[in-house]
Amino acid sequence: MNSTRLIICSVLITNIGILLLISRAHGSQQASALFVFGDSLIDNGNNNYLDSLAKADYYPYGIDFFEGPTGRFCNGKTVIDGMCDLLGLPYLPAHANPNLNGSKLLAGVNYASAAGGILDVTGTFLGDRYSLKQQVLHFEEDLNDIKNLFSHDEDYNEYLSKSIVVMVLGSNDYINNYLLPTLYTSSYTYTPEQYANLLLNEYTRQILAVQSLGVRKFLLAAVGPLGCIPNQRASAGGPDCVDQVNQIVGYFNRGLGSLVKQLNTDHPDSVFLYGNTYDTLGDMLNNPDKYGK
Repeated sequence: MNSTRLIICSVLITNIGILLLISRAHGSQQASALFVFGDSLIDNGNNNYLDSLAKADYYPYGIDFFEGPTGRFCNGKTVIDGMCDLLGLPYLPAHANPNLNGSKLLAGVNYASAAGGILDVTGTFLGDRYSLKQQVLHFEEDLNDIKNLFSHDEDYNEYLSKSIVVMVLGSNDYINNYLLPTLYTSSYTYTPEQYANLLLNEYTRQILAVQSLGVRKFLLAAVGPLGCIPNQRASAGGPDCVDQVNQIVGYFNRGLGSLVKQLNTDHPDSVFLYGNTYDTLGDMLNNPDKYGK
């Protein structure tokens, strides 16, 4: 799992680098802030403050992190921590931290919540979590506070235009919704293609809600090959990846790639990048020797 997260990190950091190059080409400087929306892949402690079964505030989580267990669902740094290192930003505070206020918001905020998804109903059986819609509302609340830190609207607008939004969502909408027919009816109600469209329609609404607030740089990550994660392989009764699950996820990823192209066409004042973690992880699984032992 740690190797998988490192590959995801390299893919997304590469895309952050591309965003910075585009910014410089347009005369803009390095990112002023990083705002992230997502699930357990990038949650850094929001679920610590929720009544949830999805928590990571105990060992062995954080065993290699300098602060120990913080709510990060890994042994060390998350993808977002790596991005902060690249951008020269401090590690982001979790939105749910009650001590977060004022100037502490300026370098960015992490809104990600383990078990959260694009759909509000995703992950409900695990307890409280922040869905994407809730995360976007939290972002809007924080922007109201951030705006008060600027004396002039021009400075605030420039700050937003230099900020980067990262969204890593969709996995839970499958593993904690569509692929759980004993708890959710979505797989009976929708074909894989219809369900992907349902997710993408809601995703688009929330992306545009964030964009309407003034942010202009977006990195949208694909869903990884979920058919290769341990719980799906175990459910199928074998050690191999479950091709059917990966095919189901493929509808979403192809749609997201098309959505990114359309967003760039419709909003020429903004930059949207597609983080193709699926193909990179697939290559790692199919050609492990390329990535070391």
